[in-house]
Amino acid sequence: MLSAKDIHKSFGSLPVLRGVDIEIAKGEIVSITGSSGAGKTTLLHILGTLEKPDRGELHFEGEALHRLNSKQLAHFRNQHIGFVFQFHHLLPEFTAVENVSIPGWIAGNNNKQVLQDATALLDRLGLSDKLHSKPHELSGGEQQRVVVARSLINKPGIVFADEPTGNLDSANARSLHQLFQQLRDELQQTFVIVTHNEELAALSNRVLHLKDGRWNV
Repeated sequence: MLSAKDIHKSFGSLPVLRGVDIEIAKGEIVSITGSSGAGKTTLLHILGTLEKPDRGELHFEGEALHRLNSKQLAHFRNQHIGFVFQFHHLLPEFTAVENVSIPGWIAGNNNKQVLQDATALLDRLGLSDKLHSKPHELSGGEQQRVVVARSLINKPGIVFADEPTGNLDSANARSLHQLFQQLRDELQQTFVIVTHNEELAALSNRVLHLKDGRWNV
């Protein structure tokens, strides 16, 4: 589904990624681990087309993403990629169902259908009684489930998660782990997760360790 070859990235004179290769198959959960400064988040941002590599190739289902311009990449992200970040980035003035709907509206999809899809996702994630709650009225675990629903609204091929349990207590973190597994098993949803959480990593199909900008094998 997704492949990256010989990915290099530096910030100024500091090399962060030093020739990383990776292949991600549909319906698997891949966790990327490593110490702070190893390049995990930078790699995730490059795989998710939020940043461009200095050198290397990135393909999604045969499409050469490294050849697309910024406008084309923005359209590609909206159509094919979902994101879950440690900090929820929910818009405080919007309700849960509206926050989930925003990527669908940006894509130009039918407003009524998007709201129906958002409602169904929130119901599936156990938030049917929180549809019209604003972020400050939700717990941390509930907010993160809203973020997961938002990442799925456009039926993305792949979801990237950067420390998704970083701000959750152990019970909510465990619940989110189980949710990722459920979505993988029931929907064949693909996840690439950067995490320090060993329990989450252990539930993945594969765990890759990054050290000094290279895979530690």
